[in-house]
Amino acid sequence: MTIPKRSRAQLRAIQIDEIKRVAKVQLVTKGVSGVSLREIARDLGLVSSALYRYFSTRDELLTALILDAYNELGEAVEKADASVVCDDTFGRWRAACLAIRQWASAHPHEYTLLYGTPLLDYHAPDQTIAPASRVTLVLGRIVGDAHRRRPPSAIPTGNEDVTSWLNVSNLAQALPGVPTLYYVRALIAWSEIFGFLSFELFGHFKGSIIDYEKAFSHVVEELANFVLY
Repeated sequence: MTIPKRSRAQLRAIQIDEIKRVAKVQLVTKGVSGVSLREIARDLGLVSSALYRYFSTRDELLTALILDAYNELGEAVEKADASVVCDDTFGRWRAACLAIRQWASAHPHEYTLLYGTPLLDYHAPDQTIAPASRVTLVLGRIVGDAHRRRPPSAIPTGNEDVTSWLNVSNLAQALPGVPTLYYVRALIAWSEIFGFLSFELFGHFKGSIIDYEKAFSHVVEELANFVLY
């Protein structure tokens, strides 16, 4: 049997995947700060100069790992949202939040790369913004769908002016159909979800919670009451 000859682009993609695979092993064994191009080259039997043809700096490699992680998380949450009928906004909210926790629990080191302590001197490039927004946009659509279904008499009103301290134009895109007064609630809910998961994964709830799954489900339900209705 003749084995199809791979193109140069295919071979390059395979090598990049191998580099990222070894880098993920380093994430597990040494943490984010332990990712080293020189050590990756040695593990793959390459000279350092050969590795630099794929990633010119460690930051470039970290960015590639960050993009992969954001997209994997975003895809998981999008699939969870799509698995529930559109009208069931609470069911969608719960499914999306549980998908975040399931991904974080299965990929704690990638979660740390995204939401842990920022790396000294590393600045994420603009290309990470869209992948990082995938989860936020799903949650925003769910909140927006919930509020668009509210009768006019149930739409909250108030005099609080948030335009002086919130980026209202950006939030309006992420929270379509949501009253401005609920932007703050949406931000609180978003930060609470990831704050809970960070406390769980980094051990800050030790001595306080004995069943994390039940605790998270309760938090998700409380947040739904806070931001959807």
